[in-house]
Amino acid sequence: MYLSLCFISFFLLLILSLLGFNLSLYCIMNNNIYFVEWEIMSLNSSSIVMTLLFDWMSLLFMSFVMLISSLVILYSEDYMLGDITLNRVLFLVLMFVLSMMFLIISPNLISIFLGWDGLGLISYCLVIYYQNVKSYNAGMLTALSNRIGDVALLMAIAWMINFGSWNYTFYVNCLFDSFEFCIISFLVVVAALTKSAQIPFSAWLPAAMAAPTPVSALVHSSTLVTAGVYLLIRFSSIFPNWLMSILLVISVLTMFMSGLGANFEYDLKKIIALSTLSQLGLMMSILSLGYSDLAFFHLLTHALFKALLFMCAGMVIHNVKNFQDIRFMGNLSIFMPLTSSCFMISNFALCGMPFLAGFYSKDMILEVVSLSNLNMFMYMLYFLSTGLTVCYSFRLFYYVLWGDFNMIPMYKLSEENWMMIYGMMGLMIFAVFGGSFLNWMIFMTPYFICLPLLMKFLPIMVSLLGLWLGSIMFKYSLSYYFTIFNYYNLIIFSGSMWFMPFIFTKGVSKSFLEGGFNSIKYMDMGWSEYFGPQILYLMFMKMSSVNQWFQVNNFKSYLVIFFISLLSLMMIA
Repeated sequence: MYLSLCFISFFLLLILSLLGFNLSLYCIMNNNIYFVEWEIMSLNSSSIVMTLLFDWMSLLFMSFVMLISSLVILYSEDYMLGDITLNRVLFLVLMFVLSMMFLIISPNLISIFLGWDGLGLISYCLVIYYQNVKSYNAGMLTALSNRIGDVALLMAIAWMINFGSWNYTFYVNCLFDSFEFCIISFLVVVAALTKSAQIPFSAWLPAAMAAPTPVSALVHSSTLVTAGVYLLIRFSSIFPNWLMSILLVISVLTMFMSGLGANFEYDLKKIIALSTLSQLGLMMSILSLGYSDLAFFHLLTHALFKALLFMCAGMVIHNVKNFQDIRFMGNLSIFMPLTSSCFMISNFALCGMPFLAGFYSKDMILEVVSLSNLNMFMYMLYFLSTGLTVCYSFRLFYYVLWGDFNMIPMYKLSEENWMMIYGMMGLMIFAVFGGSFLNWMIFMTPYFICLPLLMKFLPIMVSLLGLWLGSIMFKYSLSYYFTIFNYYNLIIFSGSMWFMPFIFTKGVSKSFLEGGFNSIKYMDMGWSEYFGPQILYLMFMKMSSVNQWFQVNNFKSYLVIFFISLLSLMMIA
């Protein structure tokens, strides 16, 4: 049953992916855009219409999402072989892909919100899949962080009532400087920042690694985290300049922060999650400079090599018996040569190695940045973040593939999981050839960027500098560890994502929990308890004890009380 369901899903998604890719090619060559409208209900002069937008961008993105999800489902067949609830994962992944389809092909904010909220809800179900305390905490952080963006999108829907339609296609070629459009633009950007985990909402992305690794390969390459970037690409023509400047600062700082944090992280999946965060910052930053086509190009190439990188990490974790600390690994290129080759290719594509998928988009982005009118601070952060990418990639190479093998030797490492191998090999082909193919396909007229020789070679120089710095970082001798304790606070600050996980978990909940504890201690169990129910309790106890004393006493007391009462009545009369 599991096998048939996996293979049916794999072939169905693969066929739909090929169909979407061919339709995308047709739309690019003929410059066609198709709107499909379905009138759900009509009442008097009002009608509720469901509109679907099919252009080259939506069809190409859908094709990539379905291709990656089909290979991830094939990969899951072996990775989750012993799991008795594999069907639940498959149905959740298919619902996840369906929600992403809703978001991609919708020009209407309300139907976008259906897919947007579906992504948030299903991602929560996937993060808490393993049902332990760590997964529950990570799922709650993910859900509540994304809920901020959901509220912002709802407010944008309410504001768009002022313009008569929720379809953003009516406004894409119009530049409005009105207050209402500034509010809508700001709310859409806030929603995108939460979904794509930019500062200050970055804490949930590494926490969401509690999900199964095949799910992480899908979620953090082409679906959930790219939804915010895709929304901004669709709305990019209506954003005012001041908002684009704010977005540029936030995205470049996110890129720098995540690249710096990945160099101090030891969890394999969290290092790859931080690299995803860095690439999302790169997409957002080039989008804020006005190059939405370049942002979309890098979004597609990143989806290919990042899904492969997660698959290779899952294969490694699967073979070393679910350890994720890279200090327990090492020299895996001897034991797992095929996986190591795929791991090297995807990591080189992430670094921007020439003629792999990531090179065509990253190199073009960096050259366009050199051509843009940026100040020196932002320009330096751009290239410093690029160097940090190479630095943590080669640090990862050393710990996982080259260094000493630190695992207990009783474990047998093998590559006999053929379904996982097939899924990885399929993506490896796209990670090698996908960038050049997309470059020829998307940009009919090639970009020609003329720069001085020094600026032209600056990306290569920064990458080599990052390589040298990474090689120094993993070759520290014991004497160096004693000097590095002088910078302990700086290392803790850099390695903890600038304390964002603490600020947005304990920082948010601690004050409310302490307030609740103090109100219980000093009010409910303190003075209000004493002057309220305790006073009544003592008073009734005293009255009942007096009454009881009268009841248990002899006849003499009742007779005295009777005569006193009778005498009182006679005196009153």
